[in-house]
Amino acid sequence: MSQSPDLRLAWIGPDDDFPDTDQAWTDEMGANGLLGAGEVLTASLLKRAYRRGIFPWSGPSEPILWWSPDPRMVLRTQGFKLRRSLSQSIRQAQAGGLTLRADSAFQSVMRGCATPRDQDGGTWITPAIEAAYLDLHNMGLAHSIELWDGRELVGGLYLVSIGKMVFGESMFSSRPNASKICLAGLVRWLQHHNCPLIDCQQQTAHLASLGARAIPRAEFESWLTNLTQEPGPPWVTDPLGWGVLTATNDQ
Repeated sequence: MSQSPDLRLAWIGPDDDFPDTDQAWTDEMGANGLLGAGEVLTASLLKRAYRRGIFPWSGPSEPILWWSPDPRMVLRTQGFKLRRSLSQSIRQAQAGGLTLRADSAFQSVMRGCATPRDQDGGTWITPAIEAAYLDLHNMGLAHSIELWDGRELVGGLYLVSIGKMVFGESMFSSRPNASKICLAGLVRWLQHHNCPLIDCQQQTAHLASLGARAIPRAEFESWLTNLTQEPGPPWVTDPLGWGVLTATNDQ
């Protein structure tokens, strides 16, 4: 007679170590990658988590839940698929005078990403999440890519960057394809600075259509160990410029 799996979770305090990722729950246990839970979220805790490939994700009425799924969805920057329709949107944005910027409105991007997208009105980007990532941004470890129409922010994404390892978090658009334009700009900029990988965390058909694929957690952690030890790219608030997108081919 087989034994039931142990469904206890580690409780993660602000100064606690994370369990080994091989202790994370599996699909058979009901939540692939669930590793621990806690009540406190700080920038220091986030930094330690990301260095281990662990990230928080939970609902507004839940404790902070920590995850390390297996397999892991990643996007190799050289494998990004710039579809013809997105290339056309980029040309239209450029012709319309829109600008692509980095780190000029990090908190506004987070709040755009936190806007509910369905009738349930829920979001995982709670005030505690916003505050912790804003602190991480002030430490130089979290960044935003933004699309502006004059003084109006029309789309963006935010991410965590440790060394040359980039962890994509969330994106939003108030106009069609605005967030995809930001992603395309980010990818080309990372290519220019020899950053080979973006962690996408979860598997989705949308990410797969852009070139992302699932890899075993062990392979992801090997990338993680190497890339976090390398010098990071030069994040700046100056406009990225459309030049980051002009050297690519439509697919």
